[in-house]
Amino acid sequence: MSTSIKLLSDGTIKRDGGCMFGHLPKTKWERRISTDRKNRMTLSLNCLLIQLAGKNIIVDTGVGSKEMDGLREEYGLGPSRLTKSLKSLGVLPNQIDIVILSHLHFDHCGGCTKLDRTGALIPTFPKATHFVQRECWEEATHPSERFRNVYFENDFRPIEEWGQLELIDGDYELLPGLSVTKTDGPARGHQIVTLNHGGERLAFMGDLVPTAHHLDLASIPAFDQYPEETLEMKRETLSRAQREGWLLIFSHGTDKKAGYLEDYNGRTHLRPIEL
Repeated sequence: MSTSIKLLSDGTIKRDGGCMFGHLPKTKWERRISTDRKNRMTLSLNCLLIQLAGKNIIVDTGVGSKEMDGLREEYGLGPSRLTKSLKSLGVLPNQIDIVILSHLHFDHCGGCTKLDRTGALIPTFPKATHFVQRECWEEATHPSERFRNVYFENDFRPIEEWGQLELIDGDYELLPGLSVTKTDGPARGHQIVTLNHGGERLAFMGDLVPTAHHLDLASIPAFDQYPEETLEMKRETLSRAQREGWLLIFSHGTDKKAGYLEDYNGRTHLRPIEL
């Protein structure tokens, strides 16, 4: 069977520009990034549909449509677009077989659940197995005070209650050619997703490299849980990606959502492409 890859969107979110670049002062990034009057930059909520071996697979699910206790305005969130994006491709939520979550921050897994007509929480993808790193699940269900504002149990508890949760430990091959690699830096149990397709490898980077503006090794968001591990994993992963010609897909990329790393006059540059 043929393999198909489609980039999907659940809309956009606005996050503080300073937080997105951590210890780097604004003078280092303000010419590259536009911010609003609240110093928020607009980030896309990118997801991926992979059709492989007769399976429909989604990587990350955006924020979703739930109200989030009034936080939608704080984060500049519009209507959820993921299911509409799927339907435009002729795929219904009940036709999704696998959901892979890079991690359980609300802007990556919120679309896993929704409210039914009675107001009850139910899985958005009722027939899908959801793959999450065990350490990620443990962190999300028992967060420290520092990270309680990024994990919302309504996003992922119903998956467990409906028997749709599959916890994995470390690097893992889900299907031939489709794998996850554990990259703890942004959050405990964070994982990137790689696919070998027709001799080419693509990688969905999650929050390890959220945008093309974070290809710079020093650009690490302030809310990364283990920034030194992010740095180490970025250095290792990006070096390999350039050496082996990976197509990188950025979970929050807006102006540049995907591309290849190439050497030009002794410096590494991104050659962006449309997906």
